[in-house]
Amino acid sequence: MPPLPDAERQCAALAEQLRPHVGPDTALIGIHSGGVWIAERLRTLLGMPDEPGTIDVSFYRDDFAAKGLHPQIKPSSIPFEVEGRHIVLVDDVLYTGRTTRAALNEIFDYGRPAKVELAVLADRGGRELPVAAQYNTWDVTLAAGETLVLARDDAGRLSWRLDHE
Repeated sequence: MPPLPDAERQCAALAEQLRPHVGPDTALIGIHSGGVWIAERLRTLLGMPDEPGTIDVSFYRDDFAAKGLHPQIKPSSIPFEVEGRHIVLVDDVLYTGRTTRAALNEIFDYGRPAKVELAVLADRGGRELPVAAQYNTWDVTLAAGETLVLARDDAGRLSWRLDHE
């Protein structure tokens, strides 16, 4: 596999893809944890006034019964009105689509947005649900047993790591 891309440059590229589509009714919601980091970065790069919302989809996953309660579950927080807003849901990696489906379920618990779009840094294919990202900076194919992980260092800088099972 070629070297992993610079996640900070990807965030800047994602912001430029989003810029023409961001208006006063647009709000960001990041999925814990990588999506939250990216949403925070996008807010700064785009000069958006609202803090991004944050979602932990653990309770909404269709495999919750099998996986159980994870000790690192974070509370979800959407500090703005969802009703009628243009929501950009942000995640680090799009894979099967199940996390996105769970996030949509939770968003609709807060209200009915006018529109929801998906922005990701990496799309690794392998969809099990009909989900697609409207904004994406990297299409990547991984070998069986490989996982793409977004990390954040103490200075807040984002980077990719490839894990092997």
